[in-house]
Amino acid sequence: MAKQSKRSEITGAALELIVKHGFHGASMAMIADRAGVGAGTIYRYFDNKDVLITELYRELEEKVVQVLMKEYPVKKSFRERFQHIGGGLLHHFINNPSEFRYLEQFHNSPYGVAVRRDKFMGKWNHGDLIRIFFEEGAARGVIKDLPLAVHFALAFGPLIAVARDHILGFITLDDALIARIVEACWQAIREPASRFAHPDAPGDGTQQ
Repeated sequence: MAKQSKRSEITGAALELIVKHGFHGASMAMIADRAGVGAGTIYRYFDNKDVLITELYRELEEKVVQVLMKEYPVKKSFRERFQHIGGGLLHHFINNPSEFRYLEQFHNSPYGVAVRRDKFMGKWNHGDLIRIFFEEGAARGVIKDLPLAVHFALAFGPLIAVARDHILGFITLDDALIARIVEACWQAIREPASRFAHPDAPGDGTQQ
């Protein structure tokens, strides 16, 4: 097994077991056994369990970034850009339920506190696309002038909630419903008194 392949086997096993048993319930020995490697081999790739948990989070976050960056409409209106971001996130989450559960568990654990703080302070590169979107939108008067943490809560809190409910089988999301949900989130963050006349106006991306 190639080095990178073996590392992928370990992170894949960690994802599966942590989603099922939680951070504390999934031991390094269990992860090594599920990955088909020796108990000592896992430490050649990860110094300890905390490093494994954080590195796996970074890998999953990078996948999200790649989804958002693909065909990102940087020259379009802020509304269209948000539709791309919100729709991309929601589709990715519901199509990758194990990854969504891991990310949610990470964000709601002590592991996620430092990462979230770095995101809101601009020290986490993975958050630059979204952070810049909100900062530019607020500076241009298109998006409400609120703290970044509040923007995340208004824009993405509902998306996370409905993704969770879809995965649990409480609701069924299709493209039409996803579009309506994303639009509702946009209405929560847009500045109603924007100096721009129409939210769908084409141009250099400075309009709503």
